[in-house]
Amino acid sequence: MSLALQLGIIVGYLLLALAVGLVAYRLTDRTAEDFYLASRTVGTVVLLFTTFATLLSAFTFFAGPNIAYAQGPEWILVMGLMDGIIFAVLWYVIGYKQWLLGRRYEYVTLGEMLGDRFASRRLRGLVAGVSLLWLFPYVMLQQVGAGTALEALTEGAVPYAAGAGLITVFMILYVVVAGFRGIAWTDTLQGAFMLVATWVALLWVLAVVGGPGAATDALASNEATAEFLSLGSAYYTPQWMLSTAITIGFGVAMFPQVNQRFFAAGSRTVLKRSFALWPILCVLLFVPSFMLGAWARGLDVAIPEGENVLPVILAEYTPVWFAALVIAGAMAAMMSSSDSMLLSGSSYFTRDLYRPFVDRNVSDRREDLLARVGVVVFATAAFVASLWNPATLFELGDAAFSGFAQLALPVLVALYWRRTTRAGITAGIVCSQGFYLSSLFFATVPSAYAGWTAGLVGMGLGLLVTVAVSLITTPADDERRTIYFDGLGAD
Repeated sequence: MSLALQLGIIVGYLLLALAVGLVAYRLTDRTAEDFYLASRTVGTVVLLFTTFATLLSAFTFFAGPNIAYAQGPEWILVMGLMDGIIFAVLWYVIGYKQWLLGRRYEYVTLGEMLGDRFASRRLRGLVAGVSLLWLFPYVMLQQVGAGTALEALTEGAVPYAAGAGLITVFMILYVVVAGFRGIAWTDTLQGAFMLVATWVALLWVLAVVGGPGAATDALASNEATAEFLSLGSAYYTPQWMLSTAITIGFGVAMFPQVNQRFFAAGSRTVLKRSFALWPILCVLLFVPSFMLGAWARGLDVAIPEGENVLPVILAEYTPVWFAALVIAGAMAAMMSSSDSMLLSGSSYFTRDLYRPFVDRNVSDRREDLLARVGVVVFATAAFVASLWNPATLFELGDAAFSGFAQLALPVLVALYWRRTTRAGITAGIVCSQGFYLSSLFFATVPSAYAGWTAGLVGMGLGLLVTVAVSLITTPADDERRTIYFDGLGAD
């Protein structure tokens, strides 16, 4: 009966999210701008929570508590404080400028915005190709997270492949029918639900074990975890923490599903309110989930190899129905991340690859069909790859964040420096991406330099190359050097 109850709660929650998407489908115009950006009419609450829920991925719910369980709760500083602040600043510095440009020139993707400025179809395709490359492991991350969570919650009754397949089916159905409007609506509901559910889970577990004092005492009395109560360790070095915080913060700003939300805001006020509230939301979510991971170590909760902390501790200290509800919410949040990624990925494919390189005159109806077919193919390929479970959740997420971070500084330079040339930004992106990919796949390229990660070093390389090449090259005659600066009045 408990298995039936668990699966009923999880599937029921996912079906509820799908129902919201069906309602949104009936209200969505059959235009690319409405399908991808809800016609740029998103308000403060929805923009804040759709961005929030888009990032509530397996990296948050499972990888984060896993790191806190293994290494201590300082992970809160990396994700909850430093990245909350870093991304909030970038939301304004990059996001506001993009919103102004999108409102004036009707851009839908980052590639369109850069391709128009530098009059370069190849640059547009490069940005789209790089984005789709790093989107793939992050979609896999959600499927791996769902598969391992269901397997742990049901004690193996639902195998890993079935859990990963379940979320894949739902994410495909949802994106194909819902579009941005439906995704934003369910994101808002799921973001609010997960905030409440995570805090209830924390308080429930603490009530069972005797409160936060008892849980902390358990950490202090365990020789293996006593250092969890002091700042810093061999793992949490200042270089590693700063490198990780910076690459994640800048990487988030370049995620297609997040970056496109910069174009979707209804007004400047919406953007300003949203980025101001962002750090608060980050702390409210990350503190309970990561502390649950750290306290679980002191409570001697046994975590089988390859499984995640959160489902196991919930199964240990809370009723079956509540544990299933939280995992259902986490899976729905993972679906929110995945469906947003797939929607944005389809826009990058159709608008930045298919349209400029295959058929410039593609009709809106055909583009719409290609976008939906692309979602099915991309999600299915990621699911097949996830069956090999090639890396840990943290490794998959960190690779994707750092890969996207390589785009951030060349884009930032282009947005604010008129002297940036087509050759400069292209060289900056190619060099930083090439360096970071080499650090992942070739042993001859170190993954760290005096404690600083290759992701951060690659960002610096991209910045230097973009500026240096721009200084020694002449802007092409067809570059539109003034469109990022002239006539961008705010409302």
